[in-house]
Amino acid sequence: MDRLARLLSCVLLALLPLTAALKFDLHPVAAHDSAKYERCIRNFVAREQLVVVTVIMDGYRGDGQRVDMHIRDAMGNDYHRPKDVVGENRYAFTSHADSAFDVCFENIFTSSGSSKSITPRHVELDIDIGADAKDWNAIGAADKLKPVEAELRRIEEVVGEIVTEMDYLRSREQKLRDTNESTNERVKWFALGTMGMLVGLGAWQVVYLRAYFRSKHLI
Repeated sequence: MDRLARLLSCVLLALLPLTAALKFDLHPVAAHDSAKYERCIRNFVAREQLVVVTVIMDGYRGDGQRVDMHIRDAMGNDYHRPKDVVGENRYAFTSHADSAFDVCFENIFTSSGSSKSITPRHVELDIDIGADAKDWNAIGAADKLKPVEAELRRIEEVVGEIVTEMDYLRSREQKLRDTNESTNERVKWFALGTMGMLVGLGAWQVVYLRAYFRSKHLI
């Protein structure tokens, strides 16, 4: 019964509509300050997963500002570094490791006037990972699938990704539990060893002082 409920919850999650794109404004800054005002959006991806980053940028080239992007992960892998981004653009890559990745933006002021008089660039960012990043219309057309069959295949792949993610979290929890138990065991033996040393040192002091006082005929 629990497994059936878990499976139904996974299917419901797969059927939920995709979240709306993230929307924000990028204000232009001087080139020497662009790295300091870089805006990054972070997400997590598993190894060998397809990621599609869709960016819709208003404005036009030559309007006094230039938006550069940088897509990288926490392991130091660079995936894309597009320059002067305008309009709608898509960037796809396959992750090299289980890691967080960042989609970063820099809006560099290139005009000779004041940056305060320029309207900031408006950005719409959408990140699709795994099954959501695939073009299921093209897959259905290539495999001659009906719309319902293509949707069922998409749901099956999404559920498979959820199960894989749960297995990964379970294994990570097991590693953390093993580390915690090992640390507790070491702390316990260290505490016992310290107590034994203190007891032994106290007993040695009693014996030594008794022998000393006897040698001085004080007791």
